[in-house]
Amino acid sequence: MRLWSIHPYYLDSKGLVAVWREGLLAQACLGGKTKGYTNHPQLNRFKESKDPLGLISAYLLCIASEATKRKYQFNTTKILEAPSFYILPVTDSQIKFEWIHFLKKIKQGD
Repeated sequence: MRLWSIHPYYLDSKGLVAVWREGLLAQACLGGKTKGYTNHPQLNRFKESKDPLGLISAYLLCIASEATKRKYQFNTTKILEAPSFYILPVTDSQIKFEWIHFLKKIKQGD
């Protein structure tokens, strides 16, 4: 499961679609609708917050907004909760880890 902390602007089309699908999977996990991935480290960041479903909803809305800018149509009716106004903290080391991973993926992808 990859729930990027970096802005979705940087993702290519495949990455944007993938993060949308992963976000929907995360929403299902947080809502108790699936048994897999429930203890994934990327998911735990949301689970430890005051409003896990609201935060994943806000995350999905951000992904959908970027998709709309690119003229894609993501089905936002799949977002099940109202977005949260809480902020999900992201450490400098998390951003650094993601950028390194992201740059490796860029070299392999489009």
